[in-house]
Amino acid sequence: MVALRWGILTAGRISHDFLVGLTTLPESDHKVVAIAARDLQKAELLAKQHSITKCYGSYEELVRDPEIDVVYIGAINPQHFSLSKLALDNGKHVLCEKPLCINSRQTRNLVEYAREKKLFLMEAIWSRFFPTYTKLKEEISANSIGDILQVIVSFSLPMSDEDNLQLKEKGRSIMLDVGVYCVEFASWVFGGEKPLKILSGGCLNPHGIDISSSTTLIYSRGRTATLLTHTKVDLPCEGLVIGTKGTLKLPNPFLCSTKLETPSGTLEFPLPQSDKKINFLNSTGLSYECEEVRRCIQSGRLESSIISHEESILISEIMETIRKQVGVIFDE
Repeated sequence: MVALRWGILTAGRISHDFLVGLTTLPESDHKVVAIAARDLQKAELLAKQHSITKCYGSYEELVRDPEIDVVYIGAINPQHFSLSKLALDNGKHVLCEKPLCINSRQTRNLVEYAREKKLFLMEAIWSRFFPTYTKLKEEISANSIGDILQVIVSFSLPMSDEDNLQLKEKGRSIMLDVGVYCVEFASWVFGGEKPLKILSGGCLNPHGIDISSSTTLIYSRGRTATLLTHTKVDLPCEGLVIGTKGTLKLPNPFLCSTKLETPSGTLEFPLPQSDKKINFLNSTGLSYECEEVRRCIQSGRLESSIISHEESILISEIMETIRKQVGVIFDE
């Protein structure tokens, strides 16, 4: 099979790490054709670091490039919807960073649009493709810890009130940026089931953005999930799956952990290796989701079964309910 040809929209830190992840994969399977940024110099700098020949100073130019099959979108949250539609309008498949969109309405609309265009679309929840997540699901399916009744997952990202992450005009919030991992973890454990009830509270900063949240998701058959996010204290940043016969644990950082603790011992899964510097912990593991995108596109699938369109909608709905209960409101 021929290599999947990538275009990279935006030249920020996550795009750099995404490219590092791609370099751990065979060139016969993945090829980066071009990078685009609104600042052409930034695109050129990143392209030089990764030996990529084509650069564009606008997103429109890149999505019109006939040599590109799929576009990776690493832009800020409010741009995910419009840039994904731009790529789809030009016949490109899309891998878009989480959260897929700023709210559930946009998420549903984007999913419907991709289906109409008959193009592949996936939310880049990279955690789902880590070997630890796969093994966790296998342990759950094998009933190794009995009936699962409780999930406890936390994620903190200490920061000042003036940090860009906190600015509403950037479409950022602790729930959208890191709480999404807590929500998707609970959804992964409980098989994408919709909670019966969502109970959440938290605190806002002067910009009206959440700086903390404590959430309980109540599921059928007496099952619950406890989700904690914070910007002022360090949380364990681990994922616990608690059953009637024992506990499974993804230790810090649970979203990209290379270890799974089971009642019978700890399993380890080494990361892909690269000699290039990365910005975010364990981000060579971004390569796992790239492989899934290639498998899906080359087999003619429009979505991944591991993070389906319907589950992206569900995750968006849960996050939206949490934000509303905490008091976060975006213009969108």
